[in-house]
Amino acid sequence: MVGRAKVRWLQSDKTTKMTRKLQSQIVPKGTALSADLSPPAVMRLLQAERSEEIYSLLIEEIMNLGYSRAALLTTDFETGEVVPKAALGFSDAALNRFRFSIYAGDHPMLPVIHGQKAAVLRKSNMHKKALYCSPMLYQNERRCWEAERERETHCLAQLNGKGQPRLNLGEQICTVCQMQAYAGLVVVEVPGTVKDSELAKLSTLIALANRYLSRLCKGEYYYNRMRDMTMVISQMETVMKSMADPVILTDARSNVLAQNLAAERFFKIPEEAGGEITEGRTRAVEVNNMLFTAAVSSMTVAGGESSRDLTLIDAMDGDELLFEAVCAPSLDRNGVLTGVVTVMRDVTDLRRADQQLQLNYEKLRTAEDIVRQDRDRLNLVIENVGDPIVVCDDQGKVVLLDPLATELLESTGSIATDAIRIKNQAVLDAYISKFTFSFASNFSGPLKLVDPQTREKVEFDAKSGKIFDERGQVSMTVTVLRDWSAVRKLEQLKLEKRMLEIEKFAASGRLAATIAHEVNNPMEAIKNSMYLLKGKISTEAQPVYEILISETQRVARIVRQMLGLYRNTESVKPIDINRLIEDTLMLLGRQLQTANVQLIKKLGELPETVASRDQLSQVLSNLIINAKDAMPGGGTLHLRTGLLKTEEDPHPWIQILVADTGSGIPEEMLQSVFEPFVSTKGEKGTGLGLWIVKGIMSNHGGKISVRSRVGKGTIFKIMLPVMQ
Repeated sequence: MVGRAKVRWLQSDKTTKMTRKLQSQIVPKGTALSADLSPPAVMRLLQAERSEEIYSLLIEEIMNLGYSRAALLTTDFETGEVVPKAALGFSDAALNRFRFSIYAGDHPMLPVIHGQKAAVLRKSNMHKKALYCSPMLYQNERRCWEAERERETHCLAQLNGKGQPRLNLGEQICTVCQMQAYAGLVVVEVPGTVKDSELAKLSTLIALANRYLSRLCKGEYYYNRMRDMTMVISQMETVMKSMADPVILTDARSNVLAQNLAAERFFKIPEEAGGEITEGRTRAVEVNNMLFTAAVSSMTVAGGESSRDLTLIDAMDGDELLFEAVCAPSLDRNGVLTGVVTVMRDVTDLRRADQQLQLNYEKLRTAEDIVRQDRDRLNLVIENVGDPIVVCDDQGKVVLLDPLATELLESTGSIATDAIRIKNQAVLDAYISKFTFSFASNFSGPLKLVDPQTREKVEFDAKSGKIFDERGQVSMTVTVLRDWSAVRKLEQLKLEKRMLEIEKFAASGRLAATIAHEVNNPMEAIKNSMYLLKGKISTEAQPVYEILISETQRVARIVRQMLGLYRNTESVKPIDINRLIEDTLMLLGRQLQTANVQLIKKLGELPETVASRDQLSQVLSNLIINAKDAMPGGGTLHLRTGLLKTEEDPHPWIQILVADTGSGIPEEMLQSVFEPFVSTKGEKGTGLGLWIVKGIMSNHGGKISVRSRVGKGTIFKIMLPVMQ
């Protein structure tokens, strides 16, 4: 028993000495301690490993001092609320009354926190019995490790330990280490006659717990920060190793500290399966390291982030690769260089692509110049083509007009002419819409527009075509308007002039033939008379007789030559009669339309025949113009063709009927209508047209006949043999 009590005493004496030492460090100098803390209480607080354990241990030790109720309140700096953290003995209603905001100026506990001095609160509405309130705040007599290293004097723990007239709870974050401090209250229910010695003992316990809590919070902050930094370093290492580009970390002297797998391919000697290392690979790694060190050193001297091109050798394949090395310096708090991070990006393919892009760009510029020249040339052609050109999109909307089309369609602000242009636009839109949404790739047809300047109707021959995109869809339509009025007028003038010349020539030839025929009759009588005198002329008169015979023969030859003047010697060739009729109608269509003549044609299937195209065209032109002149007030012109075969004649004939509803030919003139100088037009006609037609048909072995009734009309029938 004696030995056991001695052991308890020794242990108690040792613990008491340690407790006093700790108390002397915790309690400020000059503070008298009325009672020592129990050694078990000091050891329990000292053995706490987490800050949360201090709260429960402090409450328990307060209970061990003989108090029945105690609570620990902490401040939530995000919300500004002071809330209970741990408690024993207090009811929930009492704890709810302890809740308050640090911004509320009327709560009795708020001055204790701001003033950082313990106080006894007597009976009040908050609690019926007296409450001892002691502040708890993160503090220390010495600066933290960061402040010592940085030689900073604004350590939050030291500033709180020195005491302040009024604590600013909004600035409880250390500006040096960025640690979030804590602030709270210990609330103990005490009897109204509590002694100062008992309160001193309670204050010493709270101060000791606060000192331990400050150290544990600082240690937990360091631990959590170290753990976060370790996690960040691990993540950075994972990112670095997973990067496809080489990444190298070097120190201030350009010594390699770390590199990823992509960098090891160039800067680390590869290990073979058998442990053998080739001399070429070793040499490649040495060259790469030398080039890299020189590049990093030069970029480090330049300062700041920099980049440069670097050619390295692949130690595995032996290929030369071009890299863009980007260096970023790593600096400490004082701006001193601690290392360099270098990221190398393989730009071999990029540079090749850039070179190819430059080459393609040059080709594109060349092609652009060619396209520009072609465009300018096309614009020049369009401006000088002399016909209106309209370009529309796939919806039939106009996107481009040449100057002539602009004059016809685009508004200029003049009310009188713009009304005409609007009508022209409506006519053109209907035509283009019909063509755009049709299945035809090309289309042509007549288009009647009005000239805004002269206000005359102009008939255009519209020819349109489609432009398709790569998908085969219509992207554009181009329409060219060809004004045939001037061309047709010119052709008509040429035709009339030629017909007049032919008629004059034929008339001259016919007149010469008539005269020759009349001269030939007496010449034949003279020749016969001279033949009868042959042998009856004396010898003396014989030379004169020979002269008469010679001159008479010469006159006969001259007469025969005059008879051949009206004969046309034009070569013949196979022609299509229906095509010839279409061409003739195209030339004379404008005249028929102006004269209000309605054309009705029915052309049958015909074989080709050998004939003179010009002469047959002259025949048709004469008959059509005569029919038009016979209908001065308008009428109907019928044109029919067909193949005629009869049992009497095995050879087929081409039949052409030209019928009009005009004034007709008087019956007394029907017998002589094909004679020269016979005309039903009075002074307007020459009387040679039908005579020439008759002669042309005779030369072709054909026939022509006429039927007519006055006031009803006239029908000319042409029969032309088919000759192959």
